[in-house]
Amino acid sequence: MVGEVELDGASLTPEEVVAVARGDARVVVADEAREAIRASRERVESVIESGEAVYGINTGFGDLVDERIPPEEIDRLQTNLVRSHASGAGRELTTEEVRAMTLARINALAKGYSGVREVVVDHLVTLVNERVHPVVRSRGSLGASGDLAPLAEMSLVLLGEGAARVERRPTERSSGEERREDPRGDVDGERLPGDEALAAVGLEPLTLRAKEGLALINGTQLTVGIAALLVHDAERLCRAADAAGALTTEVTMGTTAAAEAAVQAVRPHAGQAVSAANVKRLCADSEIVESHRNCDRVQDAYSIRCLPQVHGAVRDAVAHLRGAVEVELNSATDNPLVFPAGRVDRRTSGTDVADVVSGGNFHGEPLALRLDYVTGALTELAAISERRVDRTLNPHVQEPHLPPFLTTESGLRSGLMIAQYTAAAHVAECRAIGRASTDNTPVSGNQEDHVSMSATAAFAARRALDAARTVVGIELLCGAQAAEFVDPALEHGVGTGATYRAVREVVPPLDDDRPLRPDVAACDALVASGALDDVIAGALGEPLDG
Repeated sequence: MVGEVELDGASLTPEEVVAVARGDARVVVADEAREAIRASRERVESVIESGEAVYGINTGFGDLVDERIPPEEIDRLQTNLVRSHASGAGRELTTEEVRAMTLARINALAKGYSGVREVVVDHLVTLVNERVHPVVRSRGSLGASGDLAPLAEMSLVLLGEGAARVERRPTERSSGEERREDPRGDVDGERLPGDEALAAVGLEPLTLRAKEGLALINGTQLTVGIAALLVHDAERLCRAADAAGALTTEVTMGTTAAAEAAVQAVRPHAGQAVSAANVKRLCADSEIVESHRNCDRVQDAYSIRCLPQVHGAVRDAVAHLRGAVEVELNSATDNPLVFPAGRVDRRTSGTDVADVVSGGNFHGEPLALRLDYVTGALTELAAISERRVDRTLNPHVQEPHLPPFLTTESGLRSGLMIAQYTAAAHVAECRAIGRASTDNTPVSGNQEDHVSMSATAAFAARRALDAARTVVGIELLCGAQAAEFVDPALEHGVGTGATYRAVREVVPPLDDDRPLRPDVAACDALVASGALDDVIAGALGEPLDG
């Protein structure tokens, strides 16, 4: 895990978001970014001194844009903005979501187009490094003007208001005590009022100056923070699905011929080639596959034969999202943006040293559309995995060596029958998820008449990913159990053998009926934690592609 992440406004990656959001990587701001922040602030000060009416600095917001604010009330305007917009609802964001959002906001400010003082950025950096996590409700963003309500609740703590969870850093924990985290990413932490949370790490509450409140809350950082974590997890899930599918192919006496490189070369989609190559690597040296090379079966079912095409298409969808995330993490997305004079058309507001432009970079559509695309793709990944589960369990389509529902004494025992029900329920849930980016609810007196719903799309994609991961975990569970009925004299492939052993490390063979909930949870965690990735990489000598 990365030990330190330097923010320069231009090079933040999804992997670094993961390192900060889920690990203890510390954050520093690059010197050149600090220079850009200071220069941007000087431009804002020049606008204040000029007395010109400029949105976000000395005017009202949204439908109140034409209301001029007296100079003596400008600071109060920013405080009121944060307070009034801290109006979220729903569940609290998990710790990793808060940390990802805060990190993304710092990096956006570090670009030097937002006009905040350095002290504002430094306060946010301290919150991340000292593990002070504002209590933020998840609902309230329309994805334009960015993620307003969640970012406002994050920013409220800087004023000494709101609330935060203060977590002890690793050096402060007793010997042998680990950071405890539940499946949603929540961690232990003392919940304190905002001023007490700041005091706990030696900070004084801030009095926001001109432009700063708007700069803090106007942007897509909740959406892109969640999307960055999602990209990392979805790529991991694709590798796990390849491993699960390869194991299923092997134990159902399928062939890897459809994964040959020549087949992919004549339809050269990038993701398809990666998934096919992974299957071949996983099944390399498999005596099980080799044992039926000359059997009478002409073709495997689509869920086996078309694995590269379906998994590959999912990979391509995730790669499409990654591209947007990498751009968005390093973008200035608040409004207005403060440029050096002469950078834009002089019809904009400004002075002889600054041009202030009202634009639409806060609109989350570039993320929302791709997040919806990934939701659909992950639904398909779950769907094809569930169909492979059926190939192992269903007595009407099973191979002769497999007993019904993978248990001896079928009838007296139900075996893994109901695990498929759970998988099917998760597939149905994925299919029921809407496409948030196609919705629109005008707000702010119809000034904000088209919004992206990007945060809603991000939460939906996260829900789809969690469900799909459970389905893939169930396929791993069934694949390992099916392996118990394969001729023990035959060796698995290099990667499929490692996959089987990884499952058996956390789930024993099913010798008699038992509650399957712990087994399903263990296989889900095997994928989510990256442990399966590690075991396979160890066996192959390098990680799977993709």
